[in-house]
This record gives sequence, structure tokens and C-alpha cells, in this order.
Amino acid sequence: MLKDFKPLKTYFIENRIALIIGLTSLLFVDTLQLFIPRIIKKAIDSLTIGQASSVLLIKYALLIVGMAITMAIFRYIWRYFVFGHSRRVEKALRNRIYKHLQTLSISFYWRTKTGDLMARAVNDIDAVRMASGMGLVALTDGFVLGLATIGFMLYINIKLTLISLIPTPFIFYFTLIITRKMGREFKQVQQTFSELTESVREAFAGIRVIKAYNRQAWGYSRVKEKGETYISNNLDLARTLAIFFPMMTLFTNLGLAVVIWIGGRLTILGNITTGDFVAFISYLNLLTWPMMALGWVTNLIQRGSTSMRRINDILDEVPQITNKITNPFRGVIRGKVCLKGLTFYYPEEKVPALKDIDLRTEAGQTVAIVGPVGSGKSTLLQIIPRLVETERNMVQIDEIPIHDIDLKKLRASIGFVTQETQLFSDTIFNNIIFGREGVGEDLMKNILDVSQLAVDINSFPKGIHSLLGERGITLSGGQRQRLTIARALVSNPPILILDDALSQVDTRTEATVLNRILEMRQGKTNIIVSHRLSTIRRADIIYVLKDGRLVEKGDHTNLLEARSEYARLYERQQLSEELGGE
Repeated sequence: MLKDFKPLKTYFIENRIALIIGLTSLLFVDTLQLFIPRIIKKAIDSLTIGQASSVLLIKYALLIVGMAITMAIFRYIWRYFVFGHSRRVEKALRNRIYKHLQTLSISFYWRTKTGDLMARAVNDIDAVRMASGMGLVALTDGFVLGLATIGFMLYINIKLTLISLIPTPFIFYFTLIITRKMGREFKQVQQTFSELTESVREAFAGIRVIKAYNRQAWGYSRVKEKGETYISNNLDLARTLAIFFPMMTLFTNLGLAVVIWIGGRLTILGNITTGDFVAFISYLNLLTWPMMALGWVTNLIQRGSTSMRRINDILDEVPQITNKITNPFRGVIRGKVCLKGLTFYYPEEKVPALKDIDLRTEAGQTVAIVGPVGSGKSTLLQIIPRLVETERNMVQIDEIPIHDIDLKKLRASIGFVTQETQLFSDTIFNNIIFGREGVGEDLMKNILDVSQLAVDINSFPKGIHSLLGERGITLSGGQRQRLTIARALVSNPPILILDDALSQVDTRTEATVLNRILEMRQGKTNIIVSHRLSTIRRADIIYVLKDGRLVEKGDHTNLLEARSEYARLYERQQLSEELGGE
């Protein structure tokens, strides 16, 4: 189990001062606990032989009170430092996971559920925190206090100590069996919690669709089913734990019963004093906690180990797209894009999404890519900023393979507006600047004008500083799309990619926005995907995709005259718009 915690070694080293202070205070408390039975022994022996006095008893009482106060102070110290350490481990591990997740490629998120990631970043980290805090305390406390207590018991009477420890092998044996069972059950609990988290996330994210279709009962039943499974698995784990702790209590009490019987006889026979007998029982009761701690620490370490194993599965993920460049390109990107024989397969797919694509865009050109649904347009666009990986030399920018360009520089040089709008629960302003600094008022005004957002934003109570709901729910679909376009225009990058980014606005607004973008970005490269072919007439060159292959290229007029795939798409769309208008 302990090898799973290897990634935490760094945090233990960083927090070593706090750990040393905390564990030293813990050991000091344990030491004081060990001497209290000795004081009780002296008091009882004094009473037994008739040598006790009020002054002596008060002295013993005050000594115990003083030790209790000292123990309380040092107990506060160790709890503050050790539990503080566990919180720092929690923080560092969560930051490490999130940082690592941001380095992973899109392919990782294709096969990983959001709810599962949330469960690992919350529930699993909490289990690791408990193991590195309370688990460490129980392990140290149980081991040191247990051995020291046995040492004091041996000092009183070796035979009696050996007899009282008879149940110990049985405790270790049953602990081994139950620990394995707990590990399997806790792993199942964590897996079910991931599924429950994903179900709840989907239920809230899709609440509008669920209400629109009047499927509240269906949505409730899905979450309820996952919740019942989660509770059932937890009850299985609880039953295992319910066996463990009573078993510990049974064995320790059996040992106490034997000690009272045999130890009482030794006291009557005068082999040990009454004070020794009472002290021995006190030590035996003190040994109960280390025995219980054995079960407690086993539970915590087992849970933490299982959770850490799940976290390690993420930390062990290697990004498909890396930034390891011996001599990275450091010049200025102008915006010339060239695709040579581009072929791309999605994982575990036998049919290529793109096949032998040759596409060339000169710096400053506006290029449009069209084609029916599923023709590979979005896949092609994702390849340019290396959101998905291709073979080397298939994609070049300014005649430099994108693999030789620093990943941050590459993506900073490309403004990418996808079909799916992603907004955050923040102000409109912060959603547009997206963490950038130095965005002036004139630039913001120009961007809002180009994206046709100025009038919409002025209708909000606080204008551009109005707070959006979750995922921009307070905006219409068209407003969200135009806001993400404004976000891409802030840096006015050398290359702008619009992947059907205006599909939720009317044809006239789309044409207006695209015309304003092209006016603003004269001399810069623009790559546009649009299903409304009438809005891309101004493109310098149009590429037509079908079934992942490039079937045509040319300008709008030449492609219409060719009477091929582009012309059929255009005529079909014109007819659809006319019928819609009628």
C-alpha cells in the first residue's frame, strides 16, 4: 500500500519542520500518558501500606492535573502542525492534478468522464489527506505508545504481560484478512462515487432539456439508481468495518479479563503490589488505543492507498502532444499555413477522418473550408494548433513544421473559435479579455463593434461588467458565439480560425460580422468554416471537403461554374433559404 504514496514524498520533505514539531509534540504527549499510571501506583501503594497523607495525595493529584494541562497544550500543537501538513498535502496534490490535467491532450478527455475527474479531485484527495494526517498520527501514536506501554507492563511483570498479549496474533491475522476486503470494497465505493458525480453533473447541465421534454422523473430515477448503488457499496464497507472494531474490543477485553483473574491472584499472593496491579490494568487500557489504532490506521491507509492509486493513474498519463523541441522557432509567425498529404485517424478507428489533404494558405489570405456534416472540417482545424496530433511535416506554418514551434507560441499565434461556446461564471469583460492584461478601452470598443455586441451589452444593467450565469446561460446562443469571437479578436493573432462560429445568428448578422472581421484583419490569415455558403464569397480561396477528402478548390465564382460538389451544396442551401423565407 505504501508505494502508492510515493508521489507525496516531496510534500513531506517540504513540510518536514511542521512534521517534526507535530510528531515530537505527539510523542511528548504519549510519554506523559505513560507516567500517569506510575503516579497512580505510588498513590495506591501509599494508601495500602498506610503511609499516605493529605499533602502527599494533593501532591499526586496536582502532578496529574499539571500533566493533563501540559498534554492538552502539546495535543493542540501536534494537531495544528500535523493536520496543517495534511491540508498542505491536499492543496499541493490538487494543484498538481489540475496542472497535469491541463497538459494532457484532447484524446484523454475523449475517453475520461468529467464526473470521474471531479471525484478524483475531491473525494480521492480527501481520503489521501486523511491518510497523510490522521493516518500518520494513528500509525506513529499506535506504534510508539504500543511498544512503550508493553515495555512498562514487562517492567511490572513479565508473565502477566505475556498472558495479556495472547490475543495479539489473532488480531493481526484477522486484520490482514479484513484489510484486503476493505481495499476491494473501498475501490468499488470510489468508482461508484465517480459514476454518481457524473450522473449529477449531467442532470444539472441538461436541466433545460430535461424540463423541455418533461423527463424529470427519468432524470431523477437515473441519479437515484446511482445513489442507491453508492449507498449499497458503502454499507458493504461499513459492515466490514463493523466487524473489525468489535473484534478488536473483544480481544482486548478478553486480555483484560485474564489479567484481572491472574493478576488478582498474584496480588493476593503478594507477588505484585496493589499499586502495580492497578497500574498494569491502566497500561492494559492504554494499550487498547494502539490496538484500535491498528484498525484505524489500516482503514485510513487502505482508503488513502486506493485513492492515491486512482490519482496516480491520472498523474501517470503522458500527454500525446509534447513540447520537447531541441531548437524551437523563435521568429515572428506571419500566418502562412500549409498542409501536405495530411492523413488523420481517430483512436481505434480504421477509416481515416482526413485522407491526403493538400491545402495552402498564404499569409494574409482568407480561406474558407466547406463541406457536408462529417466531412472532416472541424478535425482539420483542430490539427493546425495541435489540439490533436499528426505526423511530423504534415502541417507547416511559415514553412516550419508545427512540431518545431513552441506550443505556447503556436497557440498564442492562433485565435480559435470553436462550434461549442465556452463561457465562465464571470463578467462579460472578463470573459472577453480571458486573463489578458493591458486591454484598452478603445480596443474593447472596436472589438465589440466588430462582433456586433455593443448594442446587446448596453442593454444589460451593468453593461460590459454584468455578471453572466453559469456557462453564459443568461445570453442567447448567438450572443455567446459573438462573445467568443470578441475574445479571439482581443490579441488580433496572425491566424484566426472560425469553426462555424456564427451558426446561431441570422444570415445578415453573420455576413456583417464576417465582413467587419475581414476589414479589421486585412493582411492577416483567416480560416473560416461556415455552412452558409452565401456568407463566404469574399474568401480568396474555398476548399471543399467530402468524406475526409479534398474534392474541390477555387474561388466562389469558379466553383459555381464547375457545377460540381460546391455548386450542389450552394444550390441546395439557396433553395432551403428560399423555402424557409416563404
